[in-house]
Amino acid sequence: MSVAAGETVDVVTDVRLAAPERMDPFGDEPVDVHLAEGVIVDIAPPGALPRRGAVLDGAGAWLAPGLWDHHVHVVQWALAAQRTPLGDATSAAQAAAVMGAAAARPDGRRIGTGFRDALWPDRPTVAMLDAATGDVPTYLINADVHSVWLNSAALRRESMTADDSGMLREAPAFEISRRLNAVAPADADAAVAVMTRAAAAKGIVGLVDLDMAWNEEAWARRIGAGFDTLRVEFGIYPDHLDRAIAEGLQTGDVARGAASDLARVGALKVITDGSLGTRTAACSHHYPGDPSNHGLLTVDPAMLVDLMTAATGAGLACAIHAIGDLANTNALDAFAATGAWGSIEHAQLVAHADIPRFGRLGVSASVQPEHAIDDRDLTDTIWAEQTAQPYPLRALADTGANLLFGSDAPVSDLDPWAAIAAAVHRTRGGRPAWQPQQGVDPETALAASTHGGSERPARIEPGRLADLVLCGRDPLTAGDADLRTMPVAATLLGGRLTHVG
Repeated sequence: MSVAAGETVDVVTDVRLAAPERMDPFGDEPVDVHLAEGVIVDIAPPGALPRRGAVLDGAGAWLAPGLWDHHVHVVQWALAAQRTPLGDATSAAQAAAVMGAAAARPDGRRIGTGFRDALWPDRPTVAMLDAATGDVPTYLINADVHSVWLNSAALRRESMTADDSGMLREAPAFEISRRLNAVAPADADAAVAVMTRAAAAKGIVGLVDLDMAWNEEAWARRIGAGFDTLRVEFGIYPDHLDRAIAEGLQTGDVARGAASDLARVGALKVITDGSLGTRTAACSHHYPGDPSNHGLLTVDPAMLVDLMTAATGAGLACAIHAIGDLANTNALDAFAATGAWGSIEHAQLVAHADIPRFGRLGVSASVQPEHAIDDRDLTDTIWAEQTAQPYPLRALADTGANLLFGSDAPVSDLDPWAAIAAAVHRTRGGRPAWQPQQGVDPETALAASTHGGSERPARIEPGRLADLVLCGRDPLTAGDADLRTMPVAATLLGGRLTHVG
């Protein structure tokens, strides 16, 4: 029988297995995978066991573990589709002109997203943006979300001040994003539903939501309204840590009030420095042409230890944003001092001596491989004089670190196949590979794209969750272009079809 989205599958027939750390005897031979009550119960040669119930014909495709994105800002990602794209702007003047031509939203604002100003030939100014946009409040969000360019009308509307650039960075920029993301819950939930369906169509079965909000109520509300597309682990920010502790939230707990176990408590998220694109990542060497600028530590090391100590004592994991090498050193020091468990988010520039500390301390490296490709020219220019290793995927894996792949959507598109391609091939669009010695093998990349990561990957074997993706190509042998255009025939969440191609 044929099966449709939303139905539960009992047997996936005639598939070839593509999974990390396989222990089965089948090699490249086709198999039937039998499911029951949300788990894999048996794997056998085609037809060797009765094909009872709902049958999904794999037609010789490859069956891989369901994929996770370990770093997503869910509402901001969902709303980005409604905002003016600025990724192609090659100058401040062009970005301003694009926004000047954009239609105002129903609330009277213009919102653009995705600009990358670090290599623009001209300098953004309020006057330039005002000349193009007039009295319509206009907001341009950097691709890295660590800075926002506002015109005078927007600054007045938000009761904020800026220098003559009109650029807000770090905490003020995050506050602007919070305000822009504070849409009506029904509107946010509708946008999230659209984007999570698109994620399921890419083979995603789970994500880590790091929206800067109290996320438990939002996910309980969505699930109560029928959301069932994927699994979610949601972060908690320092502003909400006392509340989380007082209310007894612990990592791994099911969201209170949720009608299913799809949403669970994740980690304490702490942002300790800035970003490469905004030139605020905390580094041991100064930025070019600016001897006083070593980036910005946004959380004092002693405060970081206090936060992580409180979280660990309460049963919460820690997810520590650290991009520059100084920030990574501080984060690793804090993990060592507190006994906390969890991850460093981004780990984009890591001192050579710090690389083996990830594995020794049991700290996962939650990284976004597409950022390395997006930022290769920035890295070669802005970080040219840094002595630490940028985007050290292979070095981290070789020393036993657990890699967790994600997108940081909307910073990069939520596309696990693009992340795998970038991690393995270190290029895009036919350019020569960038620092190819830091590429990882396909099995490591696939494992890092599953829930447990490269050291604890999801497997396809009896007793495991039936979170699976049916691929049109072998992800362990596909080239860069084939990975980036991977056909996904079906995605299963606990055996239930969330996507059928």
